[in-house]
Amino acid sequence: MTSFDTSPQLNVWRALLALAVVFVMLATTGWTALRNQRGPTALEASVTAWEHGRIDGRRLPDAQSAPARLARFFASLSDWQRRSLARRYPLAVGNMNGAPVELRYLANRAALRKAREVERLRMHDTRLSPSGQREAGRRVHRYDSLLDPDRRILAFDPAGSGKVAEVFGNLDRADRVSVVVPGVDTELLTFQRTVRKYSAPAGMAESLYAAEHTVSPDTRTAVIAWADYTSPSGLGLEAATAARAADGASRLNALLRALPGRAPVSLFCHSYGSVVCGLAADGLPGRVTDIAVAGSPGMRVEKAAHLNTSARVWAMRDADDWIQDVPYLEVGGLGHGADPVSAAFGARVLSARGAQGHSGYFVPGTESLRNFAEIGVGAYGTVACAGENGTCRAGLSEAAAA
Repeated sequence: MTSFDTSPQLNVWRALLALAVVFVMLATTGWTALRNQRGPTALEASVTAWEHGRIDGRRLPDAQSAPARLARFFASLSDWQRRSLARRYPLAVGNMNGAPVELRYLANRAALRKAREVERLRMHDTRLSPSGQREAGRRVHRYDSLLDPDRRILAFDPAGSGKVAEVFGNLDRADRVSVVVPGVDTELLTFQRTVRKYSAPAGMAESLYAAEHTVSPDTRTAVIAWADYTSPSGLGLEAATAARAADGASRLNALLRALPGRAPVSLFCHSYGSVVCGLAADGLPGRVTDIAVAGSPGMRVEKAAHLNTSARVWAMRDADDWIQDVPYLEVGGLGHGADPVSAAFGARVLSARGAQGHSGYFVPGTESLRNFAEIGVGAYGTVACAGENGTCRAGLSEAAAA
């Protein structure tokens, strides 16, 4: 799942906030610093191999080089050379900000096929428990789906619970780009769903992409389902702190700085994803014009102005969303600050009519989805505000999208 789930667990948040002092004491005594020792992941091994690789006698650039430098490197190669690198170092190239997006799609297909073979062997590995074998089977099923010829996988990492990002539309030719940033319990196996499809990142992005086309058929759009960070698992301490969000914010900004072209970019941040977007805000590239949050537990600031971004800040919350009962404060590192839909916060508050509960904001036919789509294509003059007076549109027009 991609968001906080059930209202009974609100009590967990209250308890966590009450334990703030205890948590800080534990942290300062080192109790929270334990780490599991492990070998390199498949992605790390691929990057290491890249660092020692060559192409026709030329050393390969540092995989962590600036996207512009990597883009120049790939542009200097022949198509055959680029494809050769994608085959030899699929995970490195598939996750390389600065590599051509079409090459990343190609590399990630190769990485997915290899990961699928690993999991097929694990399905029958007698050293695994029955539950471990079943999980391997679920991963095989997920890889089969991601390998559909029509899917464009921009990032993929099979390590741990897994990370993935998918593109809907043509990212190279888009007039407008939208990025969906989901919340807790986002991982490989929850990236898409059959039941409650629009509560999962892939379903959210697919729905937004279709809605943007409906709102503005002549606007070429691309939408990224971005589940390329390690989100908190459930409503534990991780969900009440910003540790996962801080890493996610760094990864999100790395992606945004490497996007091709100059099209305006809008961020659509759900639940804990809004914490990620809040922490990313002051480092966003100038082409990010809008940050829209839904069902937010807070953005780690007390006012929208404190985000230090030139992007417009929008917020919405459905009347039935249990997140409204979470304490909007931050104590000892626990909690995420002020309520983004409150008047004091200063965001442009949108209508979420039709959305049901915490995970219904991207469901087709809802006013929440239509509002997102209109922001995504720059149709600011027609968004539906939460109030009757249309204050969320103050000072805006569709011309502002240019």
